[in-house]
Amino acid sequence: MTEDPRAPAPVVIHLEGEAPDAGAAPAVPEPLPEGRAMQAAAALAGARRPASVRFALWAFGALFSFALSVAAWNFVTGLFAANGVLGWVALALVGLAVLSLLVLAVQELAAYARLGRIDHLRDRVATAAAGHDLAAARKAAAGVTGLYAGRAEMAWARARLEERAGEVLDADALLGLTETELLGPLDQRVRREIEAAARQVATVTAFVPLALADVAMALWANLRMIRRIAEIYGGKSGSFGSWRLLRRVFSHLVATGAIALTDDLIHSVAGGGLLSKVSRRFGEGVVNAALTARVGVAAMEVCRPMPFASLERPRIPNLVSRGLAGLFGSDKEPG
Repeated sequence: MTEDPRAPAPVVIHLEGEAPDAGAAPAVPEPLPEGRAMQAAAALAGARRPASVRFALWAFGALFSFALSVAAWNFVTGLFAANGVLGWVALALVGLAVLSLLVLAVQELAAYARLGRIDHLRDRVATAAAGHDLAAARKAAAGVTGLYAGRAEMAWARARLEERAGEVLDADALLGLTETELLGPLDQRVRREIEAAARQVATVTAFVPLALADVAMALWANLRMIRRIAEIYGGKSGSFGSWRLLRRVFSHLVATGAIALTDDLIHSVAGGGLLSKVSRRFGEGVVNAALTARVGVAAMEVCRPMPFASLERPRIPNLVSRGLAGLFGSDKEPG
């Protein structure tokens, strides 16, 4: 095989002096932890199924319900044909099962109604604050007070608010007083729930090396945290309501990009980067805890009957530091 005379000649570069030592080159920096477990959990919870998938699930659900109903009917009628007593027992059991399903359905509808009531109250408060309308502010404050009328632990806060509300003649001041007196103690309870969830996610991420275990734990801990936050603020949610809340919070975070790295996560990611030099899992745990705290703050904004105005929105680094301080058994809470 002959060489093509038209082919370009090889280029030879002559270096002056000694050749550089490859061993002296600086090490490639390791990437910072990204909180992959929380990223995956957010993608699972916030993903919206296509219309074809939703229709297929509805069709299979309807088919299963129909087949179960026919099987139960044949079972009961067969027992009636064989033995009347057994038939009546089976009919009573089927009736109890149907009654329990109806009770669960009513509870779920009531949970949806409570969540809708909180959304309506939050809109009324925002409208009254934007218009500086004292009459609208009094109605909104009365609605928030009525939300906690049946809770004994809120009796002192309600009495204190009623005692001082008559002296306030400014809409913003009245709404601020309502937020401080009623929601201030609840915010502290919610902070502790967020810190506990962040601590759980960080612990599992750091110490459980099983594949997908950190994703499952992150999803479960966030679902439980959001449900507890809703219960604290007065919007008790059932099973479907809790999942709806989770999807709503995660969808909002994914849509706005708030689940990614932002200014309030810089300190947490920097701490995760330092810990990752000791253990990559520890660094991931810190970032997952920070993202869990971010989800908790978003859940506060969704479940709270009043937007943050007089009271400060919790800061992610503070929540993470307090949560991880509890992980190491520290009795002193950092400032």
